[in-house]
Amino acid sequence: MLKSHFQKDKIEAGCDEAGRGCLAGPVVAAAVILPKKYKHKVLNDSKQLTEKQRLEVKSDIIKDAIAWGIGVASPGEIDDINILNASYLAMDRAVDKLKVSPELLLIDGNRFISKNEIPFECIIKGDGKFLSIAAASILAKTYRDDLMRELAVKFPAYGWETNVGYPTRAHRDGLKEMGSTPHHRMSFQLLPSQLELFPD
Repeated sequence: MLKSHFQKDKIEAGCDEAGRGCLAGPVVAAAVILPKKYKHKVLNDSKQLTEKQRLEVKSDIIKDAIAWGIGVASPGEIDDINILNASYLAMDRAVDKLKVSPELLLIDGNRFISKNEIPFECIIKGDGKFLSIAAASILAKTYRDDLMRELAVKFPAYGWETNVGYPTRAHRDGLKEMGSTPHHRMSFQLLPSQLELFPD
């Protein structure tokens, strides 16, 4: 059973990101403030839900949340400041979009660096422990998946409509055949380096 709050007397925003391990596309973060004592039968870590469930729960989150925000850090920013710092940047941007100012941030993970002065708690596997972080994980994941499917129409060679930028075989086959796009993270190893023992 996921918890509805960390400290019952504070306005809390759960924060999570999606797309950290992808080869292409931005890293996307979400911040969500849910009502106190919020309950939902299905809401859980986005990885534990089917795509259909995520979309249904997303609608409930947007309808029920006191406030929510999405933050994005581009592939260029990821290359400039590294994926970890880009994840922090996306979270800061998500928090900045909130229409209600939180008094405490619940961050999924074991560390966080922020430019704002809002107190925070880092919670390992927090998306499976707190409703607000689970809600953030769903909004970040669904927003990013939709974005990558839109990009897949313009760049059809990489299978983004299904792999959403993760390093699948189809994605890497596309890289071998077509090379990279402006949406690829050039600081990442896009193709594995292999020693050719028996060159043609």
